[in-house]
Amino acid sequence: MRGVMMSPHELERDYFLRRLLRELAGTLEEVVGVEEAEGYISVVGRAMGQWMDRLYRQEAGVERLDVAQVAEVLVDLKRRIQGGFSIESVDEMRIVLVNDRCPFGELVHGRPSLCMMTSNVFGTIASANLGYAKVVLEETQARGNAGCRVVVHLCDDQATAGVEGREYFRELP
Repeated sequence: MRGVMMSPHELERDYFLRRLLRELAGTLEEVVGVEEAEGYISVVGRAMGQWMDRLYRQEAGVERLDVAQVAEVLVDLKRRIQGGFSIESVDEMRIVLVNDRCPFGELVHGRPSLCMMTSNVFGTIASANLGYAKVVLEETQARGNAGCRVVVHLCDDQATAGVEGREYFRELP
């Protein structure tokens, strides 16, 4: 079109798809509420987590990943989609991850339901390999924090009984 100029960034495929997801999440949040929107996005996150878990296990040639491998996988998959996650700590009880760059970029601001993608992908992968996961999104960029802090508890015990988070269990074959 002559005379009409637009920043190439605005219509680049990656930005377009992130914008599309932001608008879909926003519409869900407005129509059914944030909690219900999180539920819908959780279903998609679970499917994505199962798919990615299968890919990583096939690549590693193992039936199950150990705790250290799960932590590395969670960081690697986010890196591949341009997230900035890193491991703060790992032990048999929990994996603590921090993030300074969301894969959704600035488009995540004000869309907390999008964080269910992270929760469900992390929870699905951790529980499939380790039996159980309780994902706690302590800080998120969607809620206005400078970065994200995600704790993946690996034991269902008294220490996590009062902790708010989503629980994930290994599915039976």
